[in-house]
Amino acid sequence: MHNIDTVYIDGAFVTPHGDEAFDLFNPATERVIGRVRLADEVDADNAIAAAKRAFADFSQTSRGERIEMLERMHAALAAREDALFDAIVDEYGAPVSRARWMARHAADVLMEAARMLEHYPFTRRAGSAEVTMQPLGVAGLITPWNNDAGFICGKLAAALAAGCTAVIKPSEMSAMQTRVVTEALHEAGLPRGVFNIVTGKGERVGARISAHPDVAKLSFTGSTAVGKTILRTGADTLKRVTLELGGKSPFIVLDDADLDEAAKMALAAGFMNSGQACVAGTRILVPRALLAAFEASMVRQLADVRAGDPRDPATTVGPMVSAKQWQRVQRYIRVGIDEGARLVAGGEGRPQGIQAGWFVRPTVFSDVRNDMTIAREEIFGPVLSIIAYRDEEEAVAIANDTVYGLQAYVVSTNVQRARLLASRIEAGRVLVNTLAHEPAAPFGGFKQSGIGREYGTYGLEAYLEPKAVLGVTGG
Repeated sequence: MHNIDTVYIDGAFVTPHGDEAFDLFNPATERVIGRVRLADEVDADNAIAAAKRAFADFSQTSRGERIEMLERMHAALAAREDALFDAIVDEYGAPVSRARWMARHAADVLMEAARMLEHYPFTRRAGSAEVTMQPLGVAGLITPWNNDAGFICGKLAAALAAGCTAVIKPSEMSAMQTRVVTEALHEAGLPRGVFNIVTGKGERVGARISAHPDVAKLSFTGSTAVGKTILRTGADTLKRVTLELGGKSPFIVLDDADLDEAAKMALAAGFMNSGQACVAGTRILVPRALLAAFEASMVRQLADVRAGDPRDPATTVGPMVSAKQWQRVQRYIRVGIDEGARLVAGGEGRPQGIQAGWFVRPTVFSDVRNDMTIAREEIFGPVLSIIAYRDEEEAVAIANDTVYGLQAYVVSTNVQRARLLASRIEAGRVLVNTLAHEPAAPFGGFKQSGIGREYGTYGLEAYLEPKAVLGVTGG
């Protein structure tokens, strides 16, 4: 049993003022494996005060000093990769192949920020003016449970690279992962108060960070509904806000695509992170004339999809993170059936042979219309919808007929044709014939998928404010 009874404020592990206990579960077994003592509003205030004190000096550090700090943080977290991997598997239920990537990604984003920082022009000319990009102040970073360590490190890396100090509120459901990350970052030896980590509930700690007048910047990853609340709260003090929210990504298969390759990629895009991914390609758009052939290919490819024990290397889809999330996904499957969608694979209940754990049967619907609930709302589980289209014009119309716009996918043997189609899709990222991540490229959404961007120089500038000085000569 893991007992987590401290938070990290002003460079030290301290007992939180909050005294609420929260159980941690292994989603593959439904057993309690730990307990965390949650922070409250007083802890949030203390963390913000520490970050504010630290900002005066930290904002004046040089580029080289920040790079060196990021490199130390990377080394410390890389040294704890195995411990973080175990926490991800046990607490979140990620299959081992995914969990290993997640553990490495958390360290990698720190080094990527250091390399990006090497050449970033903090000062530039704008006509007769000198423009300097300067740090905003204290950043409040609120992260979700579906990639806890990666989001903590990615947001923190950008904030520190910019010269901001930070208060992080990670998901209370990910406290074991957070503890590994916090211990590693503590060992990196940053100045006191530069980063603070207070695990607590959103309605208490998250709300306090969002409203506090000494927080200049908010960065939130999570649901669109919560993102709207954070935006409204932050508006009272005109905080700068970055929101990375929900998605209902289209996966467009063009009529010249290799159907077997397209089906294989569609399943990988839709079931990534066990379907608990904002970028999952959950709406698969297929030419009507090729619908039957594509469905047959999907059925063949589904033979390689396995839901089960996350520790089994053969597993590709792990459990849902909680009983609540499992019930949510089951409800959407029932809604899909009730609305007339046709099951190609999967359905309600647990996969065959599994008696415990929050496992969902990997599910594929066809005969889905884009006005059905399962095509409109983010399910956040391994449930995919195949939608037939007549021609490219209709494919674009269906793809864009959503309140979301985070990511999209296009599969074609003609790259130029796919690129032209990609230019018409309303999404922050469009992946053509690939599922690869590019850390230098901006990440964020159109429409209700968010505001602002993360990663690379685009993410760095979310923590900077331009200041123009006129009347200064020089080259």
